[in-house]
Amino acid sequence: MIFRLDERLIFPDPALAEDDGLLAVRGDLSVERLMLAYQNGIFPWYSDETPILWYAPHERFVLFPQELVVSKSLRRVLRSDAFRVTVNTCFERVIAACSAIPRPGQDGTWIIPDMIAAYIELHRQGYAHSIEVWQNNELVGGLYGVAVGRVFCGESMFSLVSNASKAALVHLCGMDYLLIDCQVYTTHLASMGARMISREHYLKVLNGNGIFGE
Repeated sequence: MIFRLDERLIFPDPALAEDDGLLAVRGDLSVERLMLAYQNGIFPWYSDETPILWYAPHERFVLFPQELVVSKSLRRVLRSDAFRVTVNTCFERVIAACSAIPRPGQDGTWIIPDMIAAYIELHRQGYAHSIEVWQNNELVGGLYGVAVGRVFCGESMFSLVSNASKAALVHLCGMDYLLIDCQVYTTHLASMGARMISREHYLKVLNGNGIFGE
């Protein structure tokens, strides 16, 4: 059953989500509703052609920083100081770049103007964060997401040169997070150690009751 949200600031139990993870429709993108969603393992993912759709997948694609896999070639790149990495210096540029970057197999983007405005407000209030990767003083890669305690809910990343987004992820894994929620499976992230865990395991870590691994 897919739930229809109204003005009340509530969500149904994430366990009631459909097989594809779809839990609810409509509602709004206020800071309060977005943070309530993330605190319960729920996130928005929709397009200009649909109402707001809220997902709570039964399995989560996540990366435990301790399991990060860094290839020898990437290690060489990182040691070469080819990149300079910063945090929260130009959130708006990062989210705009993530919205604009072409993605194979995807028609358009879910990072539409309403989403951009909502996450910029999350950033202004200290909930959303960006990591920026620079080369010769040019922004060449980065990522952004929402922090819920010691869980970083990654939203998107971009790379204009080889290894730039990987450098951002490596930097993120060196910060004080227990888990990075990657949301959607990609071979790129799987090659760096991301894997599926159950929703129950994810929620335990999110609520401060989980530990590394299963």
